[in-house]
Amino acid sequence: MSISLAGKRGLIMGVANDRSIAWGIAKAMHAAGAQLAFTFQGEAFGKRLEPLAASVDSDFMVDCDVADDATLDRAFGDLAERWPTIDFLVHAIAYSDKSELTGRFINTSRTNFKHSLDISAYSFIEVARRAYPMMRDNGGTMMTLTYQGSNRVVPNYNVMGVAKAALEATTRYLANDLGPDGIRVNAISPGPMKTLAGAAIGGARKTYKHTEANAPLRSNATLEAVGGTAVWLASDAGSFTSGEVIHVDGGYHVLGMPQAENL
Repeated sequence: MSISLAGKRGLIMGVANDRSIAWGIAKAMHAAGAQLAFTFQGEAFGKRLEPLAASVDSDFMVDCDVADDATLDRAFGDLAERWPTIDFLVHAIAYSDKSELTGRFINTSRTNFKHSLDISAYSFIEVARRAYPMMRDNGGTMMTLTYQGSNRVVPNYNVMGVAKAALEATTRYLANDLGPDGIRVNAISPGPMKTLAGAAIGGARKTYKHTEANAPLRSNATLEAVGGTAVWLASDAGSFTSGEVIHVDGGYHVLGMPQAENL
């Protein structure tokens, strides 16, 4: 078995800037020898992505709104013209109204609940459906990003916790559906990270400091650590891992209480 991705190619969805988890994954996959394609949403994100994509020898970028079937069809159609087959897909897309990521969960609006679940969870089904024909003959790997707020209450995470719970269930059901075709589906669950998305959650700095002080490894995850996990999942070494939520959080998810010195 090998952790090289030489000869493999795939699509990265969700790079916002050079601090994005998706970018950490892209860099690690490029370093392991993979060829990469990217999606972005809107001109502003496209301008940020262009130099990053170039730095990993990619000239394929396509605008894609995961809430719009027409742009999804166009993005995957363009990708299929470039590469009839792909080996991996990285779904790193989530969204919720920032104003509802503070305060009480009970105040979640119907509109934001539906939008958050659509973008953060249902979109994985939509992209998997379109990526499946490009993988079914040779197998492959699909992966998404989640967070422990899916099964434990995290202050201010609110509706995103429900969305991530749905995303993790989606991962398991997709793993079962696509497994007979040799396609593996997993989720990576980093702890809090200093990303554009993470900054939208109320009290993010306190959460980051708390987990750093209490995780068994006394550290939050790095982009390099998450990227390395993604490389393993996409490589031959991960060929029998599917339907899993892989925690890359310094061990924080095993705790029932803070460390004794922080009580």
